[in-house]
Amino acid sequence: MIKYEDRNEQRKSRHMRVRSNISGTKTCPRLNVYKSTSHIYAQLIDDVKGETLASASTAERRTGNDTAGKSKADKAFVVGQEIGKAAKKKGIKEVVFDRGGYIYIGRVKSLAEGARSEGLKF
Repeated sequence: MIKYEDRNEQRKSRHMRVRSNISGTKTCPRLNVYKSTSHIYAQLIDDVKGETLASASTAERRTGNDTAGKSKADKAFVVGQEIGKAAKKKGIKEVVFDRGGYIYIGRVKSLAEGARSEGLKF
């Protein structure tokens, strides 16, 4: 009998394979994306020190007012804009995009476009 891994386990293995090749620094941090069924999260991570420089998500109150009544993709775009603004405040212009093993469509793509609209380069 063929046993299939669940989708999240496959995503985790893709993520670990990608993470073995990319890393973030203080000047060029890693923009990590995680999505659940109802929320999307983004973090700027300095892997050298192991600390989070900035974060944004749809679960936070500050983005909750901007996302009321919007689709998940539109909410992801707002989260991308928020993480772009936070990066701009910290003086970060360039990041390494870590899509977390997800396919680059839908909410992940919207988040990336939102971050690019605020001036982040990747």
